[in-house]
Amino acid sequence: MPRKSRQKSWLTPAARNGTGAGVTSLVGALSSSYVAAANTLAGPRARRKVVAYVESYDDIYFWSRLLRPLEDEKTCFEVMLPSRKGLAKGKKIALARTLGPRLGDCMIACVDADYDYLLDGAGENAVRMKDNPYVFHTYVYAIESFQCYAPALAEVAVGATLNDRREFDFENFMAEYSRTVWPLFVWSVWAYRYGRYQQFSLADFARVTGLPGIDHRQAAATLEALRRRVNVQIGKLHNLFPEGRKSYKPLCQQLEALGVRPEEAYLYMRGHDLLDNVVGPLMESVCRVLRREREREIQTRACHATQMQNELSAYRHAIATPADLLRKHTAYATSDAYRRIVADIRRFLAERTENRNNNPVK
Repeated sequence: MPRKSRQKSWLTPAARNGTGAGVTSLVGALSSSYVAAANTLAGPRARRKVVAYVESYDDIYFWSRLLRPLEDEKTCFEVMLPSRKGLAKGKKIALARTLGPRLGDCMIACVDADYDYLLDGAGENAVRMKDNPYVFHTYVYAIESFQCYAPALAEVAVGATLNDRREFDFENFMAEYSRTVWPLFVWSVWAYRYGRYQQFSLADFARVTGLPGIDHRQAAATLEALRRRVNVQIGKLHNLFPEGRKSYKPLCQQLEALGVRPEEAYLYMRGHDLLDNVVGPLMESVCRVLRREREREIQTRACHATQMQNELSAYRHAIATPADLLRKHTAYATSDAYRRIVADIRRFLAERTENRNNNPVK
């Protein structure tokens, strides 16, 4: 299934070292203090703006939808890319403002968690995400992971086919899929936590766990074949990383302490791999059957050929592709991870109000 990729541009080596013009324009001017000063100029009755920096244009809708309902008569959000003068984007760009006192009560960064959340402070970005109270993240790997939220997939299938028959149990399948890949998923996190990702990368993990040609009517056989592939790969990793056997079980416990359950491991896999190679093909398989069923129903009930063609044409214009609906639905708002983000933002706003009350502007 084709995917509209959310490309992320990284800083050049010169920019990362602070010698490029891009960094000067990016981090040299705007800061939380600057926004706070601008807020005071707006007058005592104006709402205080909080700037939220995100990684890419596609992230703006997600974070705007999350932040807008949390606004009140005193606070509003403006979601934007870190650079007003260029098209620079990406996680490192969004987190660049954590260098120095630039993030604050009036400026936050909102990013994909990637594996940084699971690394729990192991790595530069992971440290910034964990220790900076003004950096908020998705908990799950990325926004695409939310789009693949299993309880929402049946609703997406209805929207893509206008057929409400429950053809497939998405929640049960994704839970079983997650339990199947869980042991290998832990090895994947282990490889990144201990710097061995060159020997077992996210791409390697995706090749083992992808289901590009899945037929939902053969789901049990598909999962059994997946289980065999996972076991073979784990055997290879045992030989490749014998030192990992002692730290593997503690890592499992650490991941579960972070809220990662084996039945929801799919949410913490790389988002676009999950969307392109698992959920997308699965949705196409299910929706293909539901569309054909609806078209046969129209053909059977039509009184004559003209009516049949008119009804078929109207039906095909009314439905949407699963890919489009996966990108646009918002049913993931009921997920635990999404609620955790909302709770984090509410806590930030409460602390911001307390700080303002304790330190009023004279």
